[in-house]
Amino acid sequence: MNSRIEIIGLIGMPEFQLGDDLAFNLHAAILNMGGLVKNDILVVTQKIISKVEGRTVNLNDITPDLLSEEIASKTSKDARLVQLILNESREIIRVDYERGILITETNQGFICANAGIDSSNVPGDDNVTLLPIDSDKSANKLLSDISDLSGESDFAVIITDTFGRAWREGHVNFAIGSAGIALFIDYKDSIDTVGKQLKVTNIAVADEIAAASELVTGKLDNIPAVIVRGYNYDKSPSQRIDYLLRSPDNDLFR
Repeated sequence: MNSRIEIIGLIGMPEFQLGDDLAFNLHAAILNMGGLVKNDILVVTQKIISKVEGRTVNLNDITPDLLSEEIASKTSKDARLVQLILNESREIIRVDYERGILITETNQGFICANAGIDSSNVPGDDNVTLLPIDSDKSANKLLSDISDLSGESDFAVIITDTFGRAWREGHVNFAIGSAGIALFIDYKDSIDTVGKQLKVTNIAVADEIAAASELVTGKLDNIPAVIVRGYNYDKSPSQRIDYLLRSPDNDLFR
């Protein structure tokens, strides 16, 4: 049981670029707020991961094919962007021609608008970021590197991005990568406060932590990472993020 949880923004981050030492900069910011505490959760936005890993693309370097030209003509969308969306996707799920939105399954398995490609907080005209190739790998590297720098190994890392939701309006942060934390709390077969046995209650705690972090990171404040402190999470088994992805057979929206 957690009676109090803190979300602490890491401030003073630079404008990250390809090859920057992300772990070093995050560790420096963590030290400025007092250092890591056992069971902390470091939550990092996807954008800075993508920047340091070279997942930034200039649309002028993209050559559209006939399919992307056709979709672009019907959606009033830049054909170069459409081509990049197709390059980053396994499957087109739906196209909203009126609003110019492509819902795709990305190469990583996420279902989201425009394959998660985004131009916000990316310097330079026509520059966009793509999702990290393997956010779990990125999270594990951050955990290892920051552990080496800090001497603290008992913490977790979650990488987030902002997606829409099938059942509700608005956008929230979701976990797209993690290390050192179990993704779920499974209450199946537990007994509730009135003595009833719970049948199917599997709480996606990684997504809940990701969503809560956005209350501090925001989009305009240059706080791309936070420490979540005081949450008593399960450390094992540490699962790949695709455990959170619903299979097409169980997805009523596909």
